[in-house]
Amino acid sequence: MFKRRVFLFLHMHISEETNGDFLISSDKTKLQLAVIHEYLSVSSYWAANIPVELVSRAIEHSVCFGVYIHDEQIGFARVVTDCATFGYLADVFILPAYRGHGLARWLMTCILAHPDLQGFRRWMLATRDAHGLYQQFGFTPPDKPESLMQKRPVQHY
Repeated sequence: MFKRRVFLFLHMHISEETNGDFLISSDKTKLQLAVIHEYLSVSSYWAANIPVELVSRAIEHSVCFGVYIHDEQIGFARVVTDCATFGYLADVFILPAYRGHGLARWLMTCILAHPDLQGFRRWMLATRDAHGLYQQFGFTPPDKPESLMQKRPVQHY
């Protein structure tokens, strides 16, 4: 059975939802930086070798979600946002040992239901291999990809 709690903390709502032994929380004080950094720097294709300082700074300036079992972090996602019009979903992962149990779908449901992430004109993300997950939540290729631009400076890590 799902349980949801929402409360305000420093002008941001912290939401928590449980399902059996699993917890998804937007409380940054629960995040385990070592787990997040290890996955991003070693196992992800998008942030290989990223320094821990950059991960920490990204967390500080994002709305973050941790997935836990018995206080052990097993997943993560963050949203870069102005909390009004736009959200960019980034760094989404579930540790391999816990995949296949619907945790990524549940994580996406919690993110999209978060009180501070409502009413956006646009959500964006980039993925190489998880299109099927995000399509379940209404994500599609950009209507006019020719209107999107990016700047990619040389990576420093």
